[in-house]
Amino acid sequence: MPNVRILHGRSTHHGGMAEGEQAATVLIVDANPMNTLRLKELFRARGFAVEVCEDGDKAVDEYIRLDPELVVLALDLPSLDGHLAALEMREHGGDERLVFVAPRSMMGLARDAAHSAGAVAVLEKPVSRSALEDAWARILGPVPEAPGLEDLDALYPERESTAPPLPELPPLPLPPLPALPVNPAPLPVVVVEPAVAEAPTKRRRRWPLLLIVVVAGGAAYAVSSGMI
Repeated sequence: MPNVRILHGRSTHHGGMAEGEQAATVLIVDANPMNTLRLKELFRARGFAVEVCEDGDKAVDEYIRLDPELVVLALDLPSLDGHLAALEMREHGGDERLVFVAPRSMMGLARDAAHSAGAVAVLEKPVSRSALEDAWARILGPVPEAPGLEDLDALYPERESTAPPLPELPPLPLPPLPALPVNPAPLPVVVVEPAVAEAPTKRRRRWPLLLIVVVAGGAAYAVSSGMI
């Protein structure tokens, strides 16, 4: 099958570009470098000018800037998943063709996203030359409607609820600090005398004196009573 160029929805057999003719553009949106490299080779072999983006949110901006004839999207993208990025591209307008690429484990999600965003085909990663060849007729076919546009806000409510960042406030002016004295006065030196602990007072022993008084009293009683 000869190479085919997509020119704003029209296909022409391409055996070399005529003078003044521009190559159609394909925007490849995938964060996997190996997949991106493979897709670049396949579409360059078909005469496409290839643009690459690895971020879903930036891909929407690139779509608006480039106005490509074909967009090849992965689902697992940073900042904005491929489904929502495709819907925002379709919301912007245009009849560009969208193709989703996904690993086998995500093919069910990719088919649902393709139906929602009105994609023309879904290809399994890694994309082979024969798989692209088999899908080429569908890629060149009519662009389906995108029913997901009607439910875009319901599918992604955070898309509208995210408030824009507040502008940064200018820094508040601070009053000037007083200048430090050139020769500051020395601080007074306070000498603290150590406290002297008083020696504990020893308790006097009163037992000998008490014993003498008792003995003397006993002797006097004995004399007075005639016991001695």
